[in-house]
Amino acid sequence: MKKDYVIKILFIENSLEEAEQIISLMRNSGIAVRPARATNAEQLQKAIDELEPDIVMFDPSVKGLELREVVQALDAYGRDYSLIGLPDKLEGQQVADLFVGGARGVAPRNQPKQLIIILQREFDALQTRRQVRRLETSLRESERRCDALLDSSNDAIAYVHEGMHVRANQAYLDNFGYASFDDLLGIPVMDMVDAANADEFKVLLKGHARHEKMLSQLTLHARRADGSQFDATVEFAPATFEGESCLQIVFRRQLVDPAVLEQLQRDPVTGLFNRSRMLECVDNAVADATNGKKGQALLLVEPDNWTNLVAGIGLGKADGLLAAFAGRVRMLLGTGDVAGMLAEHTLGIVLDTREDDAIKEWIAKLQHSVSNEIFDVGARSMSVTASIGGSLLGEKNANADLLLNQASQALRMAQSLGGSKVELNDPAAGEKADDERDRYWLDLLREALEKNGLVLYHQQIISLQDAEGDYSEILVRMNGPQGEVSPGFFMPIAEKHNLNGAIDRWVLHRTISALQIRESHGMDTTFFVKLTAASMNDETLLPWLADRLKRAALKHGQIVLEMTESKVMTMLRPAQEFVNGWKKLGGKFALEQFGSGLNSFQLLNHIDADYLKIDRSYMADLPQHAESQKKIAEICDRARELKRQTIAEWVEDATSTSLLFAYGVDFVQGNFLQIPQQLTGAGSVAQAVVS
Repeated sequence: MKKDYVIKILFIENSLEEAEQIISLMRNSGIAVRPARATNAEQLQKAIDELEPDIVMFDPSVKGLELREVVQALDAYGRDYSLIGLPDKLEGQQVADLFVGGARGVAPRNQPKQLIIILQREFDALQTRRQVRRLETSLRESERRCDALLDSSNDAIAYVHEGMHVRANQAYLDNFGYASFDDLLGIPVMDMVDAANADEFKVLLKGHARHEKMLSQLTLHARRADGSQFDATVEFAPATFEGESCLQIVFRRQLVDPAVLEQLQRDPVTGLFNRSRMLECVDNAVADATNGKKGQALLLVEPDNWTNLVAGIGLGKADGLLAAFAGRVRMLLGTGDVAGMLAEHTLGIVLDTREDDAIKEWIAKLQHSVSNEIFDVGARSMSVTASIGGSLLGEKNANADLLLNQASQALRMAQSLGGSKVELNDPAAGEKADDERDRYWLDLLREALEKNGLVLYHQQIISLQDAEGDYSEILVRMNGPQGEVSPGFFMPIAEKHNLNGAIDRWVLHRTISALQIRESHGMDTTFFVKLTAASMNDETLLPWLADRLKRAALKHGQIVLEMTESKVMTMLRPAQEFVNGWKKLGGKFALEQFGSGLNSFQLLNHIDADYLKIDRSYMADLPQHAESQKKIAEICDRARELKRQTIAEWVEDATSTSLLFAYGVDFVQGNFLQIPQQLTGAGSVAQAVVS
């Protein structure tokens, strides 16, 4: 299961309601929050000790704490943090005082979008500072290890600054016939090269010293101290020595035929670069982009329906088909372009400098070249199409892992659109592409609602206290062009276009049908069904549910509607009215992500929830986090006092299950216990479910 990073926020805030509104705003923006609140010095110290905050949001109107006291307490704690001022409105002197006092940002509470942007910016900056410190520590450790490896290496390695040796290992001294490094002092590296190669070596040496794009290797004749020579390949790389920029130069004695070395870097099936060499090419392209080179792109290409193609021709002929497919790619490569294999049937292509239109034109040519070709494989002939995903490469995404991930996501998106499609990650055209994808998926979603293209799954909720009957949570998926699509992808589109209510009714209708069938087999079943805000605001939903349940005449089956704590907080009055009405129909209600607010149990004064689903953030590596264990124990103790049942979601290991049992959790749920299973026997819902 994916673990969202939780931002720990400490509010120095007078109003609990104001803090809760900001928390809800953050959660609605997709930010996972673990909050605390303080209004005096004692609460501040306790919150710092227990929460270890990342972000501190300071209200200047708080009477019990001065900004100076807050900063002193946080600095004494010794952990990096970001402090954000949270005034009612921006006033020049107050803003200046906040910045002088130690705030890194100021966000007016009456501008929600600006507040979220500033919060995200400061958290990103905090993470960057922490990462830089980790990297600096890693760099020092790496330098120490590299220095040890340098001395033990069999390669002749030297560090050169302004043409002079500043460091050389023993292998370098041995290869060139010097007894100690003192003998090299004052000798320029040019003296290590035969006169016939001197000019070429000098050009490369100067170019690399100026960080220009030059060849990284050169084959030449190296000259020893006694005047004798040996063939060597020289490799250049930027380095630092004692804090100064320099060049690392490696003299490798030429023991392998260059043609053989070139062959070793090739994939034996396609003749393109192998994975290792191709990843080096990606790294080189990223380095070029970092230095200002523009117009590069990384493309990933796969034949569509590869599994079916191989099944049709037989595994023995698969290499021949892949080689022919790669041949179509090779034909279109330009002088500076490179291509290689990145996975079993995934080709990677780094396109050299081109305008955006030229890149799209090249991709169109490749697709046309592949689709128009008849591939002869053994006795069979066939046509093949290709899906292409890629990313334009610039300074902002000049990171090999990020670039590969962007290209991979684009490829999967192209394939999900039905194959023979192209998806190119272009930040400048991101909004336009998002709108186009939204329209496409909106059409698919509407079609799924009309033609039963949604699919229900259920995940078992296991009782730790021997409760009778079966308990499961209902999960919804959508049939897409390339398989089932998770709600995290299509529900935001549904919400944007007011289709959440229709989906809720579809799910509820199918769930009631499934309960009818299970009841006919004597099964006592409780289904938990998620509800969206649109349904809770829909005055016609409860009458519709009452009619549907009456016709179903359920005696043992039961539905528990559930909604997240943060959503309920933002619509408290309609939520209260809905839950009360639902209870009159005999239904039950659950609060999801419970315990994530500043005072979650206060919400139960307004919302009569039967089940409390503990916030999933507490389950992440639970055995290693005493703070999370303490919080869960507190929630369970309080829930027992109030006669509410608790459910722990996203349970990931046996140790966590044992701990939850010890703390008195009533139910547990997670992929470790059971992965979601398709809900069968739910009956047809071809009839309209929104009538």
